[in-house]
Amino acid sequence: MPAFADPSQQMSSDQALIHPSSGGPADLSPPIRVGVMASGNGSNFEALATAIRDGHINAEIALLVVNNPGCGAQQRAKRLGIPWQLFNHRNYDSRSALDRDLVQRFQSLGVEGIVMAGWMRIVTNELIQAFPDRLINIHPSLLPSFRGLDGVGQALKAGVRLAGCTVHLVTEDLDAGPILVQAAVPVLDTDNHDSLSRRIQQQEHRILPAGLMLAADRWRQG
Repeated sequence: MPAFADPSQQMSSDQALIHPSSGGPADLSPPIRVGVMASGNGSNFEALATAIRDGHINAEIALLVVNNPGCGAQQRAKRLGIPWQLFNHRNYDSRSALDRDLVQRFQSLGVEGIVMAGWMRIVTNELIQAFPDRLINIHPSLLPSFRGLDGVGQALKAGVRLAGCTVHLVTEDLDAGPILVQAAVPVLDTDNHDSLSRRIQQQEHRILPAGLMLAADRWRQG
């Protein structure tokens, strides 16, 4: 499993986006078509879009889905010229009903895989089974430690000296799918929730594109 250190250590942000085995961008032709799901600010979504633009991965974002009207991710998509669509979970009777509509939309666009880039909703088997091993998530902890909500807060409460983030495949068990790539972030004596979150998020921006490259290689080989 690839692992990256905090930027204060030894690896530059450019190096973090290089395929660990090939030494360069994954050779994906034609470009991998992905859907992205986001609920909030959308910085991970933009990091992925930037990595694609800069040629670190041969991919295209077919659609960004948001569930919160006017959220930061939606505004970023408008600025970047990336198609987006609102699926407001408040308009659905169940999580499964929402996920069925998401499956239908992504399949209609020929999406090969889905990136959950800050999707703050638990997904159901409707989505997981429609895209088996083709649904990836970014989580702000070094899994399997600190699953679920507020991984940063859990790490601080536990008093660990090393935190980080993980890109993993999504399975039926929460934050328990196979790990694709991780980045470690030292917890400083001066850290609070905000400062540690910011440094972990910097690493999320680096490893999410790398994790997508690893997953995409598997999808094309499979």
